[in-house]
Amino acid sequence: MSAYTALSQAGYRAYTRDRTTLFFTFAFPLIFLVVFGLIFHGQTVEESGKPYINYIAPGVLSWGVGNAAVFGVGFVLMQWRRDDILRLIRMTPTPVSTVLASRYVLALGIGAVQAVLFVAVALLPSFGLQLDGRWPLALPVLVLGITAFLALGVIVGSYAKTPEAVAAVANCLMIPMAFLSGSFFPLDAMPGWMQNLSRVLPLRYLNDGISGALTGDGSLTDIGVACAVLAGFALILGAVALKTFRWSDKS
Repeated sequence: MSAYTALSQAGYRAYTRDRTTLFFTFAFPLIFLVVFGLIFHGQTVEESGKPYINYIAPGVLSWGVGNAAVFGVGFVLMQWRRDDILRLIRMTPTPVSTVLASRYVLALGIGAVQAVLFVAVALLPSFGLQLDGRWPLALPVLVLGITAFLALGVIVGSYAKTPEAVAAVANCLMIPMAFLSGSFFPLDAMPGWMQNLSRVLPLRYLNDGISGALTGDGSLTDIGVACAVLAGFALILGAVALKTFRWSDKS
């Protein structure tokens, strides 16, 4: 068995056995969907005539997927380093790329299940999400978004030394980003300077890309721009993640 296969299987088993992690990964974003969906049930946006759920669902889905990627790899790297698991792995012919690749594949699988489950619930008559015909374009957007946020999680997990530190740093990044990027609050209702600030946040483009693909809120060019910017974030954050990766707290 290769190191990649062993790490992937170990990560999958550890993940599926942790009920708390499963709840916050899959149920927590759905709680936001249910709350917002019930609040705005039957209401439409005057400018477009589309139901509010078409604007709410993509943003909450994007936040949930990004959140899971950051927290998932951040906690694992911190625990593996604290328990000297990474030090033991380093003593084998296993490069950093293999360690991160095993977490990357797991993150992609989790993101795919999150998206399918989330959209399936949003399509129920109680919520009434209306899918656009180009919804398959959400797949490359999700892949690029997960890649960018996984790299951000690697950076967090490389510096944080305790579970509390991972939670504090990740929340300080993801919660403000959710509001500033339009996941919970429409960007059009924000002051101009806040809208400009959102352009330097990866979640803004994940929101835009998912929204454009699932609901048709935007052109194909907008989806392409979102993918290009997310790819840029993934490259930059990935380079930083590889540079800052630590096998031990002593190194």
